[in-house]
Order: sequence, then C-alpha cells, then structure tokens
Amino acid sequence: MELQMYFSGITIFYNSKNTGRPINPDDTSEKYVSRYIDSPNTPLYPFGYGLSYSSFVYSNLDIKVTGKTINIKATITNSGDRDGEEVVQLYSRQKVGSITRPVKELKGFQKVFLRKGETKNLSFTLTTDDLAFYHPDLKKYFEPGEFVFFVGGNSVETIEKTIDLSH
Repeated sequence: MELQMYFSGITIFYNSKNTGRPINPDDTSEKYVSRYIDSPNTPLYPFGYGLSYSSFVYSNLDIKVTGKTINIKATITNSGDRDGEEVVQLYSRQKVGSITRPVKELKGFQKVFLRKGETKNLSFTLTTDDLAFYHPDLKKYFEPGEFVFFVGGNSVETIEKTIDLSH
C-alpha cells in the first residue's frame, strides 16, 4: 500500500512522479513551477531517515547483469567515533517508460552493524521481475531501458549508478 500526502497539489512522498517543472530555489519570480511559495519543497526528513550515534560513508557502487539477474554491490564504512547500526537502502528509477515512473522506488534494504572504523561490502540481488510494473492493461511486465540504482541511508543521501537494461 502506498502512503501519499498531498498539500496544495505538491506531493511530499518519496516515490512521487517527476513534475517536469524543475525547482530553481534562487528564482522566486517563476510562475509555473512545482514549489511552495514560502517554504522548502521537501519534507523535513527524507524517507528512510533515522538517527544514529555514528556516521556512515557509502562507496564502490558496482552493478553486474547476468541474464535477468542484477547484482548490486556497495561498500559501507562506519566513519564515526562509535559502533553503530545503519539501514542500507536500495532504490531504483526507470528513466523512460510507457507510463510515467516514480523518481525513486525502494527495492530492498539491509540492517547492518559496524564497529567504529569497520568497512563491509553489501550486496543486493534483483531480477527484471522486481523492476516490472503494472500497465494500463492491468498486466505486470518489465520494460527494458535505462535504470538508475541508488544506495544510501535514506532516499536523498545516496550514491548512484546508471545502467542500460535494453537486452
């Protein structure tokens, strides 16, 4: 079930659709843009946000495709002064589809414990079925094309890599 909240016509949930009207925070004279007039256009905290006693750095995002399987690997390092847990989140975005696609979709997550200064390699495995979506004919199938994969601690602070899944 998808939780959505609308206020003044502007969506503030993590997997919203692209409006086609980019935000330029420096130019408030533009009339036809998707933004609030007197406040930021984003929620106070991004989807998946959580506090920790430590801080984490993501790196080395690598994606390998074998047939219908997509293997996504990333490195996470506890860069803080304390041991800590982090919920590592995987998001995807299909750049072009027959119907509009969300800016990001959560595809997986893992909770990992890291000691101070420790580094771990994490992996996620998806299939093209995991990237499929329902079409107007109410059937779910995969559309080949360019996909962006994001890995991070929330939906905003991520590292990303684009791959072409046009077989």
